Amino acid sequence: MRAGAARRLLVLVLLAAWQQPPPREARAQRLAADAENRTGCVLSSSSEFPEGFFTPQERKDGGIVIYFIIILYMFLAVSIVCDDYFLPSLEIISECLGLSQDVAGATFMAAGSSAPELVTAFLGVFVTKGDIGISTILGSAIYNLLGISAACGLLSSVVSRLSCWPLFRDCLAYTISVAAVLAMISDNRVYWYESASLLLIYGCYILVLCFDIKINQYLMKKFSPCCTCFTKAMEENAEQQPLAGWQEESGPLIRKQSRTDSGIFQDKLDYSQLSTSLHGLDEISEDHPSVFTMPEADMKRILWVLSLPIITLLYLTIPDCRRQFWRNWFMLTFLMSAAWISAITYVLVWMITIAGETLGIPESVMGLTLLAAGTSVPDTVASVLVAQKGNGDMAMSNIVGSNVFDMLCLGIPWFIKTAFINTSGPIEVNSSGLTYTAISLICSVVFILLAVHLNGWKIDKKLGAICLVLYLVFTILSILYELGIIGNNPTRVCGN
Repeated sequence: MRAGAARRLLVLVLLAAWQQPPPREARAQRLAADAENRTGCVLSSSSEFPEGFFTPQERKDGGIVIYFIIILYMFLAVSIVCDDYFLPSLEIISECLGLSQDVAGATFMAAGSSAPELVTAFLGVFVTKGDIGISTILGSAIYNLLGISAACGLLSSVVSRLSCWPLFRDCLAYTISVAAVLAMISDNRVYWYESASLLLIYGCYILVLCFDIKINQYLMKKFSPCCTCFTKAMEENAEQQPLAGWQEESGPLIRKQSRTDSGIFQDKLDYSQLSTSLHGLDEISEDHPSVFTMPEADMKRILWVLSLPIITLLYLTIPDCRRQFWRNWFMLTFLMSAAWISAITYVLVWMITIAGETLGIPESVMGLTLLAAGTSVPDTVASVLVAQKGNGDMAMSNIVGSNVFDMLCLGIPWFIKTAFINTSGPIEVNSSGLTYTAISLICSVVFILLAVHLNGWKIDKKLGAICLVLYLVFTILSILYELGIIGNNPTRVCGN
């Protein structure tokens, strides 16, 4: 009996030893994995999404046309959500809180239009366990600054004046946030106190916004000699088209605190054939045009018929706060529109990823162009819409403020995971290409400030053209770096 037990024990030990790799082999496997991480191996974009509804061969045989149709339809859907629900709810929120245009753009507008990045960050930390949050947010930062600025200038027929303080404030906050994130991931690890400090930085930014008017008045009085050209430009603009919330006080133009300064669409500009100036919001009644009212122009009628499915779906799920009956439900309108923006953007980026792979576009090129633009579609649409109404401060504050909020997007899931879920250790991240990323982000901030200053603090087609050229230059340099032509450190897809 004892001999049989000993024999069985010996067999089990031999089996275990045979299944385990030898020490040298195990060490070699670990070294290979570490080497793979050091070479900048990144996951394929398609690995973060479900498989498509066509096989690769079916897509090459013509099925890719369906993907392009879905992409165009998603663009149309985002435009409808922003135009009919997101911006009107933001208007009422700004009125209730007494926010200025730039503060509203840097807070609620940035948070709502950046909801897809928040979802992406949570997916990257809790679901895919990859670096999709970092790569998506940092990768789209240059597009947010230069690409959306170019779109606002080129697609807007209205010349919008810009204020010095809001742009400087948001760019400074963005630079500090970027420096903090890059410092955290420099050692490939993120600890709970590091992610908490990221939230603290954003809290300080919100605190500055709460006292924005007093800080602005102090700085304008203190440093008015340094802003002579800016003051002259603002005075010339005030003579032609006065800006709400500005008045002269001993020389330089000082922003006065005004609850009506937050109007997204003011003056004589109409919004969906109805003025939604804050002075007239209380007069809006049930006679507001229904979303099912057919437009008069032929092209708009075609688009209206094509968009009827999404119009009906949004009508059934989001209260229209432009109507008097739903006006007090504006927060639900804001949250539901942000949720729809996230869902539509997810489908949009999914379709763009599959289409890019079908066309054989390299992973690095697709990540820096198509995916960066895809995740920033809500920011682009919202910023262009307000720029077309002459609200340049709100557009620029949304552009830069969205990037500041994107840094928060990384801090929230990191803090939740390190402080409450996995308290035993830090989060492992990939910081390859950190130096180039830091240089690119800082240079993009400096260039946008210089471009706006040299253009006379206004958004027009000239500024749009300059930003477009700068964006193309940065994108080409980034692609060359990713391919290893510059820097001699090519980024490759894991498994290839």
